[in-house]
Amino acid sequence: MAIILRPFTPEDVPVAGRILHQAFTAIAAQHNFPSDFPDPDFATSRMSRLCTAAASYGVAAELDGVLAGSNFVHEQSPIVGIGPISVDPAVQNRGVGAALMQNLIDRSLARSVAGIRLLQAGYHTRSLCLYSKLGFVVREPIANMQGPPLRREIAGYPIRAATSGDFDACNRLCRDVHGHDRAGELRDAIAAGTAQVVERGGAITAYTTQIAFYAHAVARSNDDLKALIAAAPVFAGPGFMLPSRNTELFQWCLAQGLRMVQPMTLMTIGLYNEPQGAYLPSILF
Repeated sequence: MAIILRPFTPEDVPVAGRILHQAFTAIAAQHNFPSDFPDPDFATSRMSRLCTAAASYGVAAELDGVLAGSNFVHEQSPIVGIGPISVDPAVQNRGVGAALMQNLIDRSLARSVAGIRLLQAGYHTRSLCLYSKLGFVVREPIANMQGPPLRREIAGYPIRAATSGDFDACNRLCRDVHGHDRAGELRDAIAAGTAQVVERGGAITAYTTQIAFYAHAVARSNDDLKALIAAAPVFAGPGFMLPSRNTELFQWCLAQGLRMVQPMTLMTIGLYNEPQGAYLPSILF
């Protein structure tokens, strides 16, 4: 049967949530890793939020009139992030995943975005090969970290809640490190009260939207980033993402009793600058 692609709608949420849970759980179980969506209700709730988020666009795939999978692109910044993509395990190897991914790549290129990114489960070799064939470039090995929050301060690196007055300084910091900002996510995090900054010598040297699975952080130095991680009241979701090439920061996290849950791979199309500082990506990028 031909694959039919169409915009994702609220009516798709119940079935798409079930598929999201089943797809991620089945693949993770095959490789003896925990699922990002182990609970059907959580998966359905996540689908509902994705469907209603102002900066997200979803695409649904049908086979013979039946929903077979979905994918989302998040368009809050000059760089867009793709995911989560999920395909019903019953129709694997029918080209659904490739079609869903190509659709959002085409949409993003048509919108002339600066770049496209995703984080791929490092143990899932089929998806790594698929995304590479579609034009993605491997950029960074990422460690998904988890453990009890440290809840302590590091002397000389004072942390406070970010305010709207910090917005421009945080965006400048992100542009210095990455060559682009993430203004939309930062604005939402400040409004939600989850964003924090490190301020030293009258300058903001690090910020985070939250130390969490769906959040990111940018810093001038590893010590600035360590302060944000150490002060986090919780590591929300399945943990946070850490570039494992940053040996100093990776080893420091391990020494604090944190553990690596799973390997991830940062992949990109379009603009990518080697980071000029320390950072934590979100599950999107």
